[in-house]
Amino acid sequence: MPGSSGSTDGSTKAMGVVTLGGLVVVTAYTVALGSNGWLWFGWVVLGLITLGMVASRST
Repeated sequence: MPGSSGSTDGSTKAMGVVTLGGLVVVTAYTVALGSNGWLWFGWVVLGLITLGMVASRST
C-alpha cells in the first residue's frame, strides 16, 4: 500500500541519495586516481541493495 509506511519510504530515499553520492565519489576517484575495481564492486552492491529496497517497497 503506497504511503502506509512512511519510515520505509524515507529510508529508501536515503539509500537512493547515498547510492547516487557513491557513484559521484567513485567516478571522481576514477578520474583523479584511476580505476579501482573494489570501489566499483562496492558501488554495484550498494546499487543492488537499493534496487531491492525499491522493489520490496512497491509490492
